[in-house]
Amino acid sequence: MRFLSATQVARLLDLDRTARPYYRALADALRGLVMDGRIPVQVRLPAERHLAETLGVSRTTVTAAYDLLRGQGYVDSRQGSGSWTVLPDPAETAWSGFGGDGLIQLQNAAPAAPGQFQAAVEAAVRELPRHAMGSGYDPVGLPELRERIAARYTERGLATRPEQILVTTGNQSAQHLVISLLVGPGDTFLFESPTYPHAVEAARGRGARLAPVGVGSDGWQPDLVTSAMRQSAARLAYLIPDFQNPTGALMPDAERAEIVAAARRTGTTILVDETWAELALSEQARATPMAAFDTDNRVVTIGSASKLWWGGLRIGWIRTTAAHVRRLALHRSSADLSAPVLEQLIVAQLFDRLAVTRAERRRTLRAARDTLAAAVREHLPGWTFVLPSGGGSLWVRLAAGEGATELAEAAATHGVRLAPGPWFGVEGTLEGYVRLPYTQSPPLLLDAVTRLAAARQGAGRREVAAVSPMV
Repeated sequence: MRFLSATQVARLLDLDRTARPYYRALADALRGLVMDGRIPVQVRLPAERHLAETLGVSRTTVTAAYDLLRGQGYVDSRQGSGSWTVLPDPAETAWSGFGGDGLIQLQNAAPAAPGQFQAAVEAAVRELPRHAMGSGYDPVGLPELRERIAARYTERGLATRPEQILVTTGNQSAQHLVISLLVGPGDTFLFESPTYPHAVEAARGRGARLAPVGVGSDGWQPDLVTSAMRQSAARLAYLIPDFQNPTGALMPDAERAEIVAAARRTGTTILVDETWAELALSEQARATPMAAFDTDNRVVTIGSASKLWWGGLRIGWIRTTAAHVRRLALHRSSADLSAPVLEQLIVAQLFDRLAVTRAERRRTLRAARDTLAAAVREHLPGWTFVLPSGGGSLWVRLAAGEGATELAEAAATHGVRLAPGPWFGVEGTLEGYVRLPYTQSPPLLLDAVTRLAAARQGAGRREVAAVSPMV
C-alpha cells in the first residue's frame, strides 16, 4: 500500500491557521485533496501523532479530523494498519446532497458517481491520445461507444446494430433533437401527466398542441392512452415506461405491446425515454424494451448516462433506424457538432463495468428508498405513496388541504429544496403532490424528512424563500 509522510501531507495542505474549529478545517482540506485526486484513494495517511507534530497542533486536533473523515466515508482505519483514504459509500455516509446554498437538494433526482467511476475515467484518459490525431468531431458518436450501447440493447432483447445509435450531449439533447425534427407548429404532442417537464417545454417551443394523459403510481390505463392518441391525432407521444419519472411506475409488457399497436393504427411515433431503465431494485422488476414490440419503425428510444452513472457525464443516445440516425445527425449540426470525446470514452468504459454498477445502485438505492419510505410514514402522517420497484423517487400525495407550492416555499426556509407536483404537470395541476428522490444517502434523507415535517407545520406562517429550478 502506498503511503504519504506527514511532511508530504503538510506540504499539500493550504490551511488558514485562524480557522475555527481547526479540526474541521483540517478535515475539509484533506477531503478536498482526495476529491481533487491530489491524494489518491487507497493511500495510507501519516500517523496522527506525526501529522500533529509536523503541523504544530495537538494530537487531539488531528484525531478529531480523522474521526470526522471516517464518519464522512473518506478515511478507513484498522487496528495496527493505520488509516488510508477511501471514497464514501452513498448508502452509509451523509456527506452528500447539499447545494452551494447549503440546502438539501431534494429537487434533484440524480445520484453521485458510483464506485467504478474513477477507474473508468483513468482508463478513458489513457485511450484519449489515440483520438487526438483526428478532429474530435463525430456527429453520430464514437464507434466504440455506439457498439457498446447497441450490444446492451441486444442483451435486453432488442436486436440493435451500432448504425442505429446516435450519441448526444445528454438526454435533453436527445429529446430536443427528436422533438424538433418530428414536431412542428400545430402538431399534437401527447405526454404523460405527471412527466419529465423539459420534454414538454421542448414541444411547447415548437408550437405543438399539448395533449396530456394521466398516469399514476399504480401505472397506466392503456385504453386512455390509446384513445388519447386517436382522438388527438398525436404526431408524437412521449412516454417513460421504465420507472416513470416521477411516479416510479413500470409498464407491463402486455401494455407496451397494446400501446405500440395503437400507435401503428393512428400513425403516431412514440418517443420512449429509458433514462431510468437500468435502475430496477430487483432482478424481477424488469420489462422488455418497448421498441421490441415495434414492427414498422415508429418507436424511437432515448437513454442517458446520468442516472445509472453520473449526471456530470453529459452523454445520452438515440436508438432508431440507421436512416433516421443519418437525418438526426444532419439535423443536430445547427445546435452542436458532436458529444465530448473524453466523456464518450468514459461512458464506454462504464458500459464494460455495467453489472458491477447496477449491483451497487440496486443496493444503495434500495437502502435509501426504504429509509425514505419509513421516515415519511413516521414523520409525515397523511402523506401516501406507492413504493416503486425501481427508479429514483417517491411520488407522494399530500394530505387533504395541503398544497405543494406553499410547502416547497416553507421547506426552503428549513433547508430543503423541494420539487412540487406542478413542475411535472401543465396549467397548475398536481398541486397535491411532491416528488421525493431517494438518490441521496439515508442519513441525509432522514434529516430532510425531519426538516419537511417542521416546514409542514409552519407552511403559510413564515416568510418564504425562492425555490430553485428543478434538475
